[in-house]
Order: sequence, then structure tokens, then C-alpha cells
Amino acid sequence: MSIDKLFEIKGRRALVTGAGRGIGKVLALTLAEAGCDVALFGLHSNYLEDVAEQANKFGVRTLILEGDVSKKADVQKAFQAIAKDFGRLDICVNNAGISMQVPVEDMAEADWDRLLDVNMKGVFLCSQEAAKLMKPQKNGSIINIGSISARTVNVPQKQAVYNTTKAGVVMLTQTMAVEWAPYGIRVNSISPGYMKTEMVLSSMSKLFPEWESLTPLNRLGEPEELRGALLYLASDASSYVIGHDLVVDGGYTIR
Repeated sequence: MSIDKLFEIKGRRALVTGAGRGIGKVLALTLAEAGCDVALFGLHSNYLEDVAEQANKFGVRTLILEGDVSKKADVQKAFQAIAKDFGRLDICVNNAGISMQVPVEDMAEADWDRLLDVNMKGVFLCSQEAAKLMKPQKNGSIINIGSISARTVNVPQKQAVYNTTKAGVVMLTQTMAVEWAPYGIRVNSISPGYMKTEMVLSSMSKLFPEWESLTPLNRLGEPEELRGALLYLASDASSYVIGHDLVVDGGYTIR
């Protein structure tokens, strides 16, 4: 394969969960710009419609799928729509996730359940349905969005439950990678460091100086800096890579 074709994914069909805002929006538009038809799965159709409008400018097809990744009925409905409208699925990006900063002793049981449902069960349910479409093809790439929180305890914010869910995502990624390798399905994860998303900018900017001081590059990342990692794992450039957690964190976890 020539170098210019190595990262090419034009014509492939992709799904991005949590595609309406933040990292999910950036990843969805990256796939669209690369020439993929993109299914946009999320809770708020108004955000998804905005992303679809931007993606359509690249001359690709988009599919808006409103639903909750933690609800099996919603997930099955979404993947049935993908099978009907796209005919296949080549790339599945499990990005949807939520975060809470609450000390362990104060965490409500309902919040524990919600974090695990969205961050872990959502990845499980969507990967399960993606594999059902990819196995007959003997090909596919599932990319789960983890976090540096899977491998380090963030400070100063208290988020033990969030960290636990992201560690679970990485282990689930590795285990599914082994199980589905015989079917040509590659499962990997991307673990971002501190990124300047809308949520972080609106609610946690007071922590920026401390986070930056702990990051060797001395700055937070931009969501756009995840584009290269996505294209690598989605394309044939990573054809021999499975179960890998690709950390993009400006060196934070080197410490």
C-alpha cells in the first residue's frame, strides 16, 4: 500500500456517540472531512443537527440518531438504522461520557449508577452492536474514548468513580480486542489528557494553572489534537494494532 493511501478512509461508514458537542463533535467532523459517511448518536437532536449540517459540507451522508447509549433499546434502534441506511459499519467511535467531581464519601448511589451506565455500559452496548455488524464483514475498527484518569489519580479534583469507569473502559477495550481479533475487528482506545472542551472551559477553568503545571508541555490540549490519533486507529495505518490505549496528554502521565 502506498503511503498516500495508508491513512485514507474515504467511503467508509462511521458512527460517533456523544457527537453533538466537545470531543465527539470534533471526531465526527474529522471523519466527515476524511470522506466517511457519519452516523451521529447522542441525546440532543438540536446539537446533532448542527454537526450534521457542518459535516454535509464535506459531501458525505449523515444520519442523526437521538438516544441514550446506556439504554439497550436506544442502542439497538440506532444500529438497526445504521444497518438499514448505511448497509455496513466500518468505524465505531464510543465517545459518549459524563463526569462528576464528588468525594467518594458523598457520592450518591444513583450518581454511581449513572456514571457506570453511560461511561462503561454505553461502551459495552455500542461495541456489542458494532461487532454484530462487523463480524460478517471480517473487518472493522472500534475506538473507545478513555482518559488519562484510567491510569492516574487526577488532582486536585475528587473523581474516583469517573476514574474507575475509565479504567474499566480501557480493560474492556483490551478484552474485546482479544475476543474479536479473529473476526478482523480491531478494538483500541484513545485516552486524552486535559482538553479545552466546552464543559471544561465553562466549569473548571480555575484549575487550569495547576493542571498546566503538572503537564510537561505546560498547556491544556485542544480537542483538534486528537484528530491524528483517530485517523491512525481508524485507518489501515494501524492494521496490526489491537488492544492499545493511545495516550494524548502532553506528557501528563509521564510524571
